[in-house]
Amino acid sequence: MSHDALDAAGPFSAAIAEMFWVFVGVSLAVYLIVIGFLVFVLRRRAHSDASSPDGERRAVRAIAAAVAVTSVVLLGLGLSDFFTARVLTADPQDPLRVRVTAHQWWWEIEYLDEQPSRHVRTANELHIPVGRPVQLEMTADDVIHSFWVPSLQGKKDLLPGYTTTLNLVAARPGTYEGNCAEFCGYQHAHMRIDVVAHEPGAFRSWFETQLAAAAEPTTPEALRGRDVFMATTCVMCHAIQGTDANAVTGPDLTHVASRRRIAAGTLENQPANLSAWIRNPQNFKPGSRMPATRLDGEDLAALTTYLSSLK
Repeated sequence: MSHDALDAAGPFSAAIAEMFWVFVGVSLAVYLIVIGFLVFVLRRRAHSDASSPDGERRAVRAIAAAVAVTSVVLLGLGLSDFFTARVLTADPQDPLRVRVTAHQWWWEIEYLDEQPSRHVRTANELHIPVGRPVQLEMTADDVIHSFWVPSLQGKKDLLPGYTTTLNLVAARPGTYEGNCAEFCGYQHAHMRIDVVAHEPGAFRSWFETQLAAAAEPTTPEALRGRDVFMATTCVMCHAIQGTDANAVTGPDLTHVASRRRIAAGTLENQPANLSAWIRNPQNFKPGSRMPATRLDGEDLAALTTYLSSLK
């Protein structure tokens, strides 16, 4: 997993990293030159008369040269910033279009297609094919959030009632960790997003799996778990494709067991954590919009078994 802005895993992050090193190099050179001139002036001060006509002329020439060099350096840095911005915002060719909606405190991911039947809705994990441009169409449901996956791109704000766009390209397979980079409330620190870059064939396989409806329960306990899900408040917030659950308030759970983590990166996705999260989310994420679900031990175990089967 990578979470390093200088560990470039795509052309956009590489352009940002290159500009960073240009600024660092120029800043270091300016610092060394200033310190060098300071030492030089201090050493000559005792042996020269700055108030003489020649001293004044030399001082004026030195100041004029410094102003000229500074102007050239600033112009160069400005041009570097301008051309880097053009790289980051250029319209991609044949992009994979993905809608990202930020909520307090999780990410809703929807893959867009001309055929509505091929829309895929998931949460907190963005899967993309290596080498293909991905255009994110981003908005926020409540407050301002900021999408940032340092190894792939710079930050971009998500604003309520407004759509912003961000382009991604992954040059190599891997899982790249991101975060919300704009303070968005009490659980801002627990609003992670993972970008998983697959080889094109593996991405197609993942996508086709996500298009499928939820797997039918194969054991009596999983069947009971589905009944528990449909009979409790779970169905008021979540959707599971292939069932009558189609709410959109919370994350889509059709393939929840295939995700690495739950609660926007707060917990590893394993049955014990899933059960504890269902029982009382506030223990792990105070302020979460998900209420505690009051179930007896057998119903909770059955519900956990059912959700753990949704891969």
